[in-house]
Amino acid sequence: MTSQPDQISAPAARTSAARTSAAPEGESDRRRWIALAVIMTAAFMDLVDVTIVNIAIPSIERTIGASFGAIQWITAGYALAFAAGLITGGRLGDIYGRKRVFLIGISGFTVASALCGFAVNPEMLIAARLVQGATAALMVPQVLSIVHATFPAHERGKVFGLFGAVVGLGAVSGPLLGALLTQWNLFGLEWRPIFLINLPVGIAGLILGRIYITESRAPKALRLDAVGVVLVTTAMLMLVYPLTRGHELNWPTWGFVCMAGSVPAFGALVAYERYKSRKDGSPLIELSLFRIKSFAAGISVQLVFGLALGVYFLVATIYMQTGLGWSPLRTGLTGVPFSIAVSVAAGMSVQKLVPRFGRKVLQAGALLMIAGILLFIRAADQYGTAITTWQMTGPLVLMGIGMGLIVAPLTDAILSDVPREHAGSASGLISTVQQMGVALGLGLVAVVFFGSIEEERLTPSTTGTAFSDAFQYSLWWIVGVLAVIFLLMFALPARPAQHLEGGGTSDETETDPAGATDQVTVEKAEKVEKVEGGGGVGG
Repeated sequence: MTSQPDQISAPAARTSAARTSAAPEGESDRRRWIALAVIMTAAFMDLVDVTIVNIAIPSIERTIGASFGAIQWITAGYALAFAAGLITGGRLGDIYGRKRVFLIGISGFTVASALCGFAVNPEMLIAARLVQGATAALMVPQVLSIVHATFPAHERGKVFGLFGAVVGLGAVSGPLLGALLTQWNLFGLEWRPIFLINLPVGIAGLILGRIYITESRAPKALRLDAVGVVLVTTAMLMLVYPLTRGHELNWPTWGFVCMAGSVPAFGALVAYERYKSRKDGSPLIELSLFRIKSFAAGISVQLVFGLALGVYFLVATIYMQTGLGWSPLRTGLTGVPFSIAVSVAAGMSVQKLVPRFGRKVLQAGALLMIAGILLFIRAADQYGTAITTWQMTGPLVLMGIGMGLIVAPLTDAILSDVPREHAGSASGLISTVQQMGVALGLGLVAVVFFGSIEEERLTPSTTGTAFSDAFQYSLWWIVGVLAVIFLLMFALPARPAQHLEGGGTSDETETDPAGATDQVTVEKAEKVEKVEGGGGVGG
């Protein structure tokens, strides 16, 4: 008799618990989508800041008397600090918490942006740009790792589609936003609003991030690999610094020696990371990630794709502004159709196309980019310096669709099989490899673009034609690089794990922050209880 109330109360208790858990699950779902908006905004800020300064260089030179050497440091300093710190930033998130490191990064980025905006001399602006790049290296790797840890596998496709759209917008928004803010000369501040605009965005991101981002870190205790930090920073600087400044310095001998020295430096890094992994299991770079086929193949594609983007965006800007004599604003507006095409295609690719066609979507993207570039070459050759924005629109839209079909699914494919505890390290490696590819592309510009121009023979009447020819020559190089990318994509899995039939189930129960693990536990407990309860009644 005494057991009867207990048997009656158990289902009631379970019903009450289910009702109680339903509300938090809905609340958690809302919170993580707000958190996604916060981290995507931070990623957009970084993408814009990489390119926004180039447009404002004449204004910076005029107002604070920056020399040519200072301008080089203002533009390259950010990229150097950013590239050197990405892997370390990703690992710090794994160790100390991704939310914590993200908030530290966005706080530092916002303060550095204020210092850039209020800089009174070139030296202050250079120092602030270095800090800005270093804090971006703390902030950016957490974006992908927070996504990986916060969203279950079946939702990540949608999220990475949004991420690809943000990348597309950021690619051309920097020059356009820089042109508008500089041309408007708000409150007589000249170039300064290009940095000050980050302040309200950064403050809002900090406040909302503290409220809505859920903390996550590696499940097992890790320690910071200080020697690895020194080695990776040294190796990255030895490679990226000469590439970034090589053309401006007329490719000095020490630059080639430095780049050659980066090879044994990276070798020493790999050897030490293997030793560190055996010693205490806390390496800065988790080399076991490269044994995952999807990760290793995706990283290779990311490197070569970054190279193509590094070449294209720089030569296109030089071609339009110097070769065609277009204003920064017209140049920025010309890229809008490209940006829209990237955003739309990125959103569709992961959600609609990849689940059905797998890696063929990425390969179709490479072929579409090649087709768009070939059309661009034809238009540039046919119309010469008289080419108009409208005549570029068709090729740019085709290229944008192709890029959108690559950027979002590629990130999804790289991270699809990565263990949750290594999300930060993997995200840092993705960003670092992309940055290395862009740096290699920028270095290649000196060979494929400027190398084809006989500067001593340039006159005002021949500059346009010479730059147009150099642009077409550079585009043929990009076609070759994209053909290599198309072939490398055969090494990617036919479909990412979470897009297979039944795929993502186990992963989902491990990573769903909205209570999936708890729900599975409750269901298992209820089944056990029913068996036990059935035995009791029958007895």
